[in-house]
Amino acid sequence: MALIDDPEVLDIVNLKRKSVSVHWELMFTRSLFQTNDMVAQHRLLNEVADLVDAGVLRSTIREDEGTINAANLKLVHAQVESGRSFGKTVLSGF
Repeated sequence: MALIDDPEVLDIVNLKRKSVSVHWELMFTRSLFQTNDMVAQHRLLNEVADLVDAGVLRSTIREDEGTINAANLKLVHAQVESGRSFGKTVLSGF
């Protein structure tokens, strides 16, 4: 399981019996600790940007349902429950 967030509480004891590995990823580890290979992050981000610009990498966002509110949450939840949703659906604007 890979995490990019910092949950306040994460009890992983039950994952041990299933031999699940838990890994955190932080995009800014190199700069945070000023590692010798700090410039590698710059190169990686430039490479990803070039691949996006070339159309090789695409976002998995398929739907933008607008602002986060009760009605839109119900709509998106129904789409997911239908089993016919594809890609990611975005709600924005807190």
